[in-house]
Amino acid sequence: MTDFLLLDGALLRAVDPVLLRATTFGHFTSMQVRDGRVDGLDLHFDRLDRSTHEVFGEPMPADRVRTDLRAAVDEAGSGDLSIRVNVFATTRLHLLVRVGPPVAPTTDPVRLVTYEHERAVPHLKHTGTFDLTYYAHKAKDEGYDDALFHTRTGEISEASIWNICFARGTDIVFPSAPVLHGIRQQILQRGLPAYTTAPVTALELYDAAYLTNSIDPALPVASINNTTYKPHPESAELIARAYATQLPQAI
Repeated sequence: MTDFLLLDGALLRAVDPVLLRATTFGHFTSMQVRDGRVDGLDLHFDRLDRSTHEVFGEPMPADRVRTDLRAAVDEAGSGDLSIRVNVFATTRLHLLVRVGPPVAPTTDPVRLVTYEHERAVPHLKHTGTFDLTYYAHKAKDEGYDDALFHTRTGEISEASIWNICFARGTDIVFPSAPVLHGIRQQILQRGLPAYTTAPVTALELYDAAYLTNSIDPALPVASINNTTYKPHPESAELIARAYATQLPQAI
């Protein structure tokens, strides 16, 4: 399967320069589709609507997004896809849907290195992602798998394309520093019987750490700087049970 674009539900065969300019100011959400279903689809709809209200002063109804998602599935002829939905505006609001093959979760625990960095407007999944990619490449150049950010006061916040959570026994802790509250993080929080949100600074106080995003629901962290984490079945099983309570939703 090759990647393709739908603009407002219609196959896009050529890219207008106006489109290229307009898409630099907007927001998006990314999802993995399996058998025509998406984890936390209602949360994606809510994100797009809230962000569109904030950025453009207009709503983005779930029915409009669902219609374009169904058009993407029909065009692909498959219910197993990667989809990114961009919202931008010219004289009116547009939905640009990028469709590609499904992406399998990462299998190996990752090694992270921290950088002091705070994203602009972190609560929005906006199109200004240069800084995230820059630090991800910098981390790899230094021999790590990816970048993890901390604030100027030393609080851990988020990774380049992931949220992060920590485990102390069966207590799952999410950093309280400003972050983008990812869809997968919200799904996990829905499924957990309880969790803690708190400043995270002393990495060695935790038994384990996990990255979450639309591709990787609970990717174990092998190390952060000089702090290493061993496999922690207790928290891994708790997270797996939490996800098992949250069923994917049909497009």
